[in-house]
Amino acid sequence: VQLQASGGGLVQAGGSLRLSCAASGRTFSNYAMGWFRQAPGKERVFVAAINWSGGSTYYADSVKGRFTISRDNAKNTVYLQMNSLKPEDTAVYYCAAADRVMYGSSLSSSWAYTYWGQGTQVTVSS
Repeated sequence: VQLQASGGGLVQAGGSLRLSCAASGRTFSNYAMGWFRQAPGKERVFVAAINWSGGSTYYADSVKGRFTISRDNAKNTVYLQMNSLKPEDTAVYYCAAADRVMYGSSLSSSWAYTYWGQGTQVTVSS
């Protein structure tokens, strides 16, 4: 499956952005989806994930209550709504797809994901 992330940009602290990740090539509902981010000089870390149906979502503690992941299987797209952004949210954000059998805590690990998008830059100014 091919993944194309978009929606990044420059925003002031306290602002909002919505990232999108469009999938193509295979049946989108066969995959759980996740968002990861990588700040300069740091490792890629888990942000949020959603199971294949959209019925279960998972979040890193650092974004819980501020970010919301959702998906539209009819549009083959997963979204990440980011509110109350902080300078520490600055990073390149990547979407990824995992086999639909993956669920729970496994979706917070990068090893669970088979396909990755190219990343979109999010910069939050103070």
